Amino acid sequence: MYETFEHKADIGVKGTGDNVEEAFQEAAKALFSVEVQVLNVEPKTKIKIRCDASNLEELLVEWLNALLAQASIHNMVFSSFSLKINAKDTQYELDGFAVGEKLNVKKHKPGIEIKAATYSQLKVYQELETKKWVAQCIVDV
Repeated sequence: MYETFEHKADIGVKGTGDNVEEAFQEAAKALFSVEVQVLNVEPKTKIKIRCDASNLEELLVEWLNALLAQASIHNMVFSSFSLKINAKDTQYELDGFAVGEKLNVKKHKPGIEIKAATYSQLKVYQELETKKWVAQCIVDV
């Protein structure tokens, strides 16, 4: 499940899943749902994404910003994501893919442009009651 939430000047993105990877995937869907209707984005092209960080919170920001960078470089929008997170020593490594297509203004009807994922309200945690993982942060628009 993905969702956005209100913030004074920016927008929050939040992903929830059965594991941390699924929460990161859903956070990515929330990110692109701010910019376009993700249901209108066809899975035509796959882009490899790789990043690392010293903790899961920083890894979420790195992941979302890497997605934004690749979308900008390739003039694409994404709707589907897959990834694997590995813990090595004191580092977390993320290897993944974003799948989407070239941005088409008529088809995708772009909304708000996101500049970057931020450390504001940044959280990655597992809920005690439901055991679901949550990954969230504020994005700069």
